[in-house]
Amino acid sequence: MLQFFPVFKREFLGYFRSPVAYVFLVVFLMAAVGLAFFLGRFFDAGQASLQSFFLFHPWLFLFLIPAVGMRLWSEEKRTGTIELLFTLPLTTLDAVIGKYLAAWAFLCTAIALTFPMALTVGYLGDPDWGIILASYLGSMLMAGSYLGICSLTSALTKNQVISFVLSVIGCLILVFLGWSIFSELLETYLPVFLADLLANFSFITHFEPFTKGIIDLSDVVFFLSLTGFTLFLNVVVLER
Repeated sequence: MLQFFPVFKREFLGYFRSPVAYVFLVVFLMAAVGLAFFLGRFFDAGQASLQSFFLFHPWLFLFLIPAVGMRLWSEEKRTGTIELLFTLPLTTLDAVIGKYLAAWAFLCTAIALTFPMALTVGYLGDPDWGIILASYLGSMLMAGSYLGICSLTSALTKNQVISFVLSVIGCLILVFLGWSIFSELLETYLPVFLADLLANFSFITHFEPFTKGIIDLSDVVFFLSLTGFTLFLNVVVLER
């Protein structure tokens, strides 16, 4: 039981032994808050809500999460430590889950560190805390799906730059499918039902209900299914 835990512990603590992790946390917090205040016009809305804050998460994750995920397996391949890792008494699945959960825990920590935004809203007004908690849950689930894609692309190559580019392209497609402008463009060339079907594979489509306080089982299943599928492919790629 929990054979992946040594891998998880090694990877998770490894993030905080490197100054890169702290740089990432600072950049993420500044970008998240900056987008909410300047592009989302946080104060101009005149509402005790974090909707303008979470609105930019799908776009923010598009670049920051590939920066975290690109090294998961690429670094192991480049340095040759992947052979050492698989000499340990654990399965490929254990290694994949351990490394993935460590990276996801780090990302969830970064998201949780934005709690001063929630405290600010609580100080300025009387927000709906249910909506805020649902938004945080949706953000963490979405981050996990992004990371699953990034982990897969990292397993495909030992070059971190290539892994980063492939991750951005893959995630960008799943963001664009639910973007209203892109959806309208699809409807001009495709039947409406097909355009709607493609939109259902978008991060934005399944994240927006969370920002409104709606925790729909289908949205949770989408994020978990996408994560599970990419991790399954991750195992297949490594075993081959």
